[in-house]
Amino acid sequence: MPVKAKSAASKMKAYRIRLRSQGLRPVQIWVPDIHAPGFQAEVRRQIRRLDSADEAESLAFIAAVAEDLPR
Repeated sequence: MPVKAKSAASKMKAYRIRLRSQGLRPVQIWVPDIHAPGFQAEVRRQIRRLDSADEAESLAFIAAVAEDLPR
């Protein structure tokens, strides 16, 4: 008797069941589409609005936190 091949959907379902049994769960992440119309213009607009004093304060905070990380 020939073995019936599993469909892609049934393989994916089994894969997800295995991952869930390992304590994992799926997460969907949405990121900006860099090819979308207006993306570059929006990036430029946001860069122009940056305040160098605020940015320096943020970078100093990040550097201070990084120094406290265990090595």
